Amino acid sequence: MKKCRASCRIAIIGGGASGVAAATRLMENGFCHVQILEAEDYIGGRIRTIPFADNVADLGAQWCHGMKNNCVYDMVKNLDVVTPTGDFFNDVAMVRSNKEVVPSELGHKFHEMAFGSMPNDTTPVVGCMGSYLVEHFWKEIEKQIPDVDRELAAEFLESFQKHESSIEGSDNLFEISGRGHLEYEECEGDQLVHWRTKGYARFLRLLMKVSEDEPSQLGLLNGCVKLGKKVTQIQLLPGRKVQVKCEDESFKVDHVICTVSLGVLQKDMDTLFSPPLPPAKVNAIRSLRLGTVDKIFFEYDTHPFPNNFVGFFPLWIEKDLKELRKSKHAWLEGITGIHKITCQPRVVLAWVGGVHGRKAELLTDAEFLESMQWLFRKFLSFEMPEPKRFMRTKWHQNSNFRGSYSYRTTTADENNTGPWDLASPIMGEENHPSLMFAGEATSRTHFSTVHGAAEAGWREADRLIEYYAICN
Repeated sequence: MKKCRASCRIAIIGGGASGVAAATRLMENGFCHVQILEAEDYIGGRIRTIPFADNVADLGAQWCHGMKNNCVYDMVKNLDVVTPTGDFFNDVAMVRSNKEVVPSELGHKFHEMAFGSMPNDTTPVVGCMGSYLVEHFWKEIEKQIPDVDRELAAEFLESFQKHESSIEGSDNLFEISGRGHLEYEECEGDQLVHWRTKGYARFLRLLMKVSEDEPSQLGLLNGCVKLGKKVTQIQLLPGRKVQVKCEDESFKVDHVICTVSLGVLQKDMDTLFSPPLPPAKVNAIRSLRLGTVDKIFFEYDTHPFPNNFVGFFPLWIEKDLKELRKSKHAWLEGITGIHKITCQPRVVLAWVGGVHGRKAELLTDAEFLESMQWLFRKFLSFEMPEPKRFMRTKWHQNSNFRGSYSYRTTTADENNTGPWDLASPIMGEENHPSLMFAGEATSRTHFSTVHGAAEAGWREADRLIEYYAICN
């Protein structure tokens, strides 16, 4: 007999945005036995807001991307808790490794041509995003500014590709599926809607219905969260049961919603699931990728940038780049941008990604800071003092994440798979949804985002709500 909402037991593996979205949706719809098992010692996953400098820093998700058909923005748009960034970053400078600042008019022209050279809905793409961009960018150079310094244009293009790779989450654009790039649905409106002084954790509190007066509480999820619970095995049993084993205890439940990151699935799927996952799901897990995008927050007594200087994109002159690659600072090639951030008047934020980001995670703090100070001296015509303190992320090194966010690869295209196969549930006896999958990587159109993660959590919660629409 099918149980009812009040009696069935559900385990949600992972307490990030997707897990919290699924759990709260279930609790609001009469499910009484919902348990989140979270390996970390906090709720939020890749939403990680902590006190820093004058208010908070978001170590993971930082901005709400878009204002139309975005479930995150829809939840907060009338609550006066977010603000569009607007043109704040429009004047980030392009600075060459000889301290030369590219004239802003030329820099904007470069950017306009590069952005216009990206795949769009009117240009179907076969293959990778990188090849398409490079080919069309140089065509636009020839057409619009044929007399421009080609070395400078090449430096810009390399910087632009690194920046776009950071947005995509990839090591480079030549592994990004052009088709996947087009199937991603960008929500209209400002792509960098920020959370003022509260951080992205504000969204989690809204999901859990937690008052701002008691931000450490769990609201709807009070008593439903076990922290420090790393799941070691999910075993499908006869009789429509699932056994979830942790390092120190196990649970028998009726359903599991697995929201762990793609990186964890790739590393642990052979031992995590019994019986083994079906071939289609294994194909998806192996074909998609979880990238590395890390942040470095520098706090100063007063902001070290001149008033009219927002930040800079580093453009490496070829001879300087060759020398860099032979030095102990070689990882700095992965720095994609350094800039001010809104609502933090004494903070500089730097970004590093891909293979260089993974190498940077292995450095000591002293080695890391030495390299960054060397970079500042190399590029900037004004002095950058050592920071009062700094903080950096290590998403790849954390075994509970193994990266930052997912992207569609050309390998996935070749293997005819994608998020849809990752999202497909594993059914037990009598079409019983025993093991379901959520998380941003399972979203076909909003992968890599918090709104994609939340939508995926709601999708799987709604699957159970529909399944128990009629109880016997």
